[in-house]
Amino acid sequence: MEREINYIIIHCSATRLDTDFTAKDVDTAHRYRGFSSAGYHYYIRKSGAIEKMRPLEQPGAHCYGYNRNSVAVCYEGGLDENGAPADTRTEAQKVTMRYVVGHLLDQFPGSQVVGHRDLSPDKNGNGRIEPIEWLKLCPCFEVRRERWEPVSGEE
Repeated sequence: MEREINYIIIHCSATRLDTDFTAKDVDTAHRYRGFSSAGYHYYIRKSGAIEKMRPLEQPGAHCYGYNRNSVAVCYEGGLDENGAPADTRTEAQKVTMRYVVGHLLDQFPGSQVVGHRDLSPDKNGNGRIEPIEWLKLCPCFEVRRERWEPVSGEE
């Protein structure tokens, strides 16, 4: 693969936990926004099923300024039954996400695993992206607090 990958960016679909939102729905929503196809590379359903979307060789359309050097992993959900941001990941999604991210870390060693919101601009210049600076809440959980490891066990 010709692209240099520095980031594995985690997203949520920003859909309610009591709503099904398929990969086809993601693709339709992204095309409606003017993208050529779904902007993510992987989509993880509530069941834990992995749906491949864009080929890894193709830059995503998911995080302005970072698309060329990143891989996008999105999970179905991110909003509770009232529509408020929440970590709605099922246990199956958590297991699958660790599996997908682990394989990506094997393939792209040294990549940082971050949430979409973690790449918001540092508006006050203090060197930290704080909640008040987030452009969006996606992925609705603290990605940097998770334990992400390559599947091979090596870094």
